[in-house]
Amino acid sequence: MEKIRVAFLGCGGIAAKHVRSLKANPDVKIVGCCDVTEDIVKGFIDRTMPEYKPRPPSFTDAAEMYKKTKANAVVICTPHTQHFEQGMQALDAGCHVLMEKPMVTSSEHAYKIKEKVDKTGKVFIVAYNTPCSPEFAYLRDQIRKGTFGKLEMVNGFISQDWLRLTVGKWRQDPALSGGGQAYDSGAHLLNSLCWSVESRPVEVYSIIDNHGSKVDINSVFVIRFENGVMASICISGNCPGGGSHMVFIFDNGRVEIDGWGAGWVNIFEGANKVKYPQITGKACEPAENFVDAILGRAEPRTSPMNGIIQSELMDAIYEAARTGKPFRAKKR
Repeated sequence: MEKIRVAFLGCGGIAAKHVRSLKANPDVKIVGCCDVTEDIVKGFIDRTMPEYKPRPPSFTDAAEMYKKTKANAVVICTPHTQHFEQGMQALDAGCHVLMEKPMVTSSEHAYKIKEKVDKTGKVFIVAYNTPCSPEFAYLRDQIRKGTFGKLEMVNGFISQDWLRLTVGKWRQDPALSGGGQAYDSGAHLLNSLCWSVESRPVEVYSIIDNHGSKVDINSVFVIRFENGVMASICISGNCPGGGSHMVFIFDNGRVEIDGWGAGWVNIFEGANKVKYPQITGKACEPAENFVDAILGRAEPRTSPMNGIIQSELMDAIYEAARTGKPFRAKKR
C-alpha cells in the first residue's frame, strides 16, 4: 500500500507534537515542511526528526511544497487567521487536512470550508484533544442515549498563565490570532462543550477583560443552545495555576470531567457516584485519527461541522461583548 504523503505547514511547538505521532507511523511518509523562513524550517526538522530518512525538504511557499512533494495530506499549524486561506489552498491542491484549532476565525469562513470539503470529498479534521479521548466519547454517547436523563446545564472553567506566557508573541496580535485566550487554550474547553452538546448557540451573554492587551484575557459567557441546554463558562488567562473542570448536569445525574485534556472523570447516576464506570476504547492523538480516517479505518473524531458551531459561538461571544447586549441568533 502506498504511504500517505504528509506535509507540514507551520513549524512551531504544536507541529512537533504531530510529528511525534506521524514520524513512526508505517503508513506515513513526511515529504516536506514549510514556514516563513528556511532557517525556521531547518531548525524544526533538526529538532523534531533529525534521524528521519529521507530528510524532508524545506519550503517557504506552500503552493511550491504541494507541487514539488506531491503531498496528499497536510498538517496546518499556523496563526489562527491564516487557517481559512491555507485550508482552502490545501483542499484545492488535493490534500486531506489536519487543521490546528480553531478551524477558522469566522463562521462565514467555516461554512465555506465545509462547502469545499463536501465538494472535494477530502478528510478534514480539527485537532482537538478531548474528542480523541474515550472519556468524552463515553460522555457524548450517554448524552445521546439519555442514560442520565436529559442534559440541562453545563458549567466549566479553564485557567492558565496565558497573559504572561504570550507577551510579544503572535497570539496577542489580533491580526494573526483573531482573538485571545478564548480562541487559544480556551478553545479546548469550548470545543468540549460544543462537541458534546451537539447544538448551535442561539443566545449568548459575554463579559470580556483584556487586561491591557489587544485581545481577550479573562472572559465569562452564558450560553443557551438550540436544544435548550444552558451553559456558563469562565476562561482565565491570568492565573498561574493552570487547570480545567466541567460538569454536565442532567435531570438524573451528572458528569464531572477535565474539559482540557479529559485527564479525569467522575460520574453520578441519580445521587450516587458510579464507582467503576464502563468506559471502553483507547485514547488517540488527532494525527493518528487523521491517518486512520484517510485510510478508512476510523471515523473522523471532528469535522468542519464542529468548526462551524464553534465559530458561530465565538462570533456571538465577541459580538455580545462589543455591544454590551445579549446576542440572539436569527431564526433559520
